[in-house]
Amino acid sequence: MAKPRVLQLIGNLHAAGSERQAAQLAQSLHESKQFDVSVACMDPRGTLGEELRQAGFSEIPSFRLNSFYDHTMVLSLRRFALFLNEQKIDVIHTHDFYTNVFGMAGSWLAGVPVRIASRRETTGWRTPAQKFVERRAYQLAHAIVANAEAVSTHLATEGVRKEKIVTIYNGLNLRRVTPQYDWHEAFKMLNVSSNGHHPLVTIVANLLHPVKDYPTFLRAAQLVHRDLPETRFIVAGEGPLKEQMTALAQELGLESCVYFIGRCELVAELLSISDVCVLSSIAEGFSNSIIEYMGAGRPVVATDVGGAREAVIEGETGYMVQPRNYQTMAARILELLRNPERARAMGKYGRQVVESKFSCAAQLSRTVELYGRLLERVKMKSASAGRYFLFTLCVISVLGS
Repeated sequence: MAKPRVLQLIGNLHAAGSERQAAQLAQSLHESKQFDVSVACMDPRGTLGEELRQAGFSEIPSFRLNSFYDHTMVLSLRRFALFLNEQKIDVIHTHDFYTNVFGMAGSWLAGVPVRIASRRETTGWRTPAQKFVERRAYQLAHAIVANAEAVSTHLATEGVRKEKIVTIYNGLNLRRVTPQYDWHEAFKMLNVSSNGHHPLVTIVANLLHPVKDYPTFLRAAQLVHRDLPETRFIVAGEGPLKEQMTALAQELGLESCVYFIGRCELVAELLSISDVCVLSSIAEGFSNSIIEYMGAGRPVVATDVGGAREAVIEGETGYMVQPRNYQTMAARILELLRNPERARAMGKYGRQVVESKFSCAAQLSRTVELYGRLLERVKMKSASAGRYFLFTLCVISVLGS
């Protein structure tokens, strides 16, 4: 009997949160040998392409779009639908806003039996038109995977039927947080001074959008540095906000103790030399950084947003603070730095939580169960929703022309 053919549609091949999770899931499904798995993308740029090819995905077709709101959308949808038919895809799984809209429309046109969309955030920055189109895309899906209960709850408040929503937590491949280099080599490779064995406080988050709220982290750092001047702070991330955050660090008198190291390929090494790890976001779905911190055995201080509380156990694997409350964030960081034995115990327990709840194996098991259940009860009852969705796209195309 032929294996069900599954397609993972990824937005791009950059090693960001959603894209890495999608690529990792594709590899896990492939290695399970329960499905015939393939990967496609909308933008072929990024380092994940080589990683996927090494994992056995020799061809990764791309379906690039200039815009959802012009004639190229129709041409690309037609090409995508033909591809899905030729490949005889049984299950399509999309992973973000753009792949949800494009993938659900194209797979509906192709008559793909099982269509699964995803949601990874509780709040977004979509225009009203984009939100409207995404809701129509969800109507075409047989299930919407949320990566936290907080995201599931938010979807329900937006009007998505509860029976369609499935929570599957992000998975962490623990190899990603297992260092290959020793402590001294890690400092050297990361270009961070180890003189005096300074305590290190680390944040891993991109510098693309204010939602990561680096100002709160830097103001907390100022208070920590005032009480423990030997402390150093590492900012791992790249993006257009770097110049602004570097200027803020200088304004706060932190230019000698904050390292902006840019995008970090040595995540395991970075976490291995860190004493406390921080997330300062004002909004999240479910943070990959938090489970990487915990998987590396590090105590966490994180803002209480999205699904953070579903990962961090207050007082046992770390501490939760309210968004923008840099005073409490600083107090919690100081508490951990002053009690290294307690910090190590919290980190050790955090690793155990990741192994049991946020492993790749747990993510794979839940995903395989979802695919199997939907394949068993395929029902093609979405024709009216599909016509409405395509009508919406046509109207927006006209309005945008």
